[in-house]
Amino acid sequence: MPPLENIIAVVIAGTLLSITPGPSMLYVLSRSIGQSRGAGLASVIGLALGGMILAVATALGLAKLFVDMPSIVIALRYCGSAYLVWLGVKMILNARADAMTDLTVETVAARSYSSIVWQGVLVEMLNPKTVLFFALFLPPFVDLQGTGYASGSVQSQLLVLGLLVPLTAVPSDGVIAVMGGTLTQSLRHRRKFRERLGWIGGLILIVIAANLHFSLL
Repeated sequence: MPPLENIIAVVIAGTLLSITPGPSMLYVLSRSIGQSRGAGLASVIGLALGGMILAVATALGLAKLFVDMPSIVIALRYCGSAYLVWLGVKMILNARADAMTDLTVETVAARSYSSIVWQGVLVEMLNPKTVLFFALFLPPFVDLQGTGYASGSVQSQLLVLGLLVPLTAVPSDGVIAVMGGTLTQSLRHRRKFRERLGWIGGLILIVIAANLHFSLL
């Protein structure tokens, strides 16, 4: 199991990223408004399942890489931390622009709930940005102290942390699916709130990345 502080950090980082408007949120919103709340919830389930499958596959691959190529571990940890800082800076720089952007959804054709679930799984698993996110996001949070590069320990930590990432998105995506248009209308008129959320989220991601190496907190 990874240390509790790393679990908390992943939950916080994952939650911050999930509440920031993006393709997944708009996908759920499109299903909720364009078809029904049930369809929106089905899309949430699909995205979560796709993320969990991808997290497991990525974790297993990284665990093998950690054992076979120990020298790459340090590089991955620093690349992952730099990626977190980049995400944080990007959120800060785009805070105002994102706040001024209207949340719009695309028209969708009605589908069965099972079809929507599978569509969500494929959307998440076939997104190369999601694959890159898992590959860079997880390594900094793996604790090698006292375990070295033992396959079982690394694998279990990566699995736990990897599964937490899609699970942290379920609450926010679920709210989007249930509240749909009401929440969209509210966010459209609360641009300052959205801008501050971007700033706060970005700063927290940067602090998390720095804390991984300097133990600030």
